[in-house]
Amino acid sequence: MGERAFRLGLVVGTFHTEEIAIMRKAAEERAAELGFSIVARADVPGSYEAPLAVKRQLLREDVDAVVVLGIIERGETGHGRVMGEAVGAALVGLQLEFMKPVGIGIIGPEAEPHHFPPRLVPHAKAAVSAAAAMLGAIPA
Repeated sequence: MGERAFRLGLVVGTFHTEEIAIMRKAAEERAAELGFSIVARADVPGSYEAPLAVKRQLLREDVDAVVVLGIIERGETGHGRVMGEAVGAALVGLQLEFMKPVGIGIIGPEAEPHHFPPRLVPHAKAAVSAAAAMLGAIPA
């Protein structure tokens, strides 16, 4: 573990309420395992709204990294794919703009409900671990 306690922001898309509760708990547990504190929290309606909430947290001096959780489900049209590309590009751009890690724990795009359960905990924990690795707190 790193020499200092890192401070995380957590942004969570709430559209899939039950699944997101599992992801949130897993991310919080992983942060606690690493000795990180979550100093900022934001719930957003969905993944399209996540980049703005992430940017607001990255602007804070007391936030070292942000973890974003959500699910982009497959729909009848290409909307989910477009959403995934737009959100992913925005989140990567924010990392580069602020030089702070953004751990992306978004399942999808094009995920179907049967894809959710086996991915909830691993994706959430991996998002925290990715941010931790980029902060130098754990090996990459």
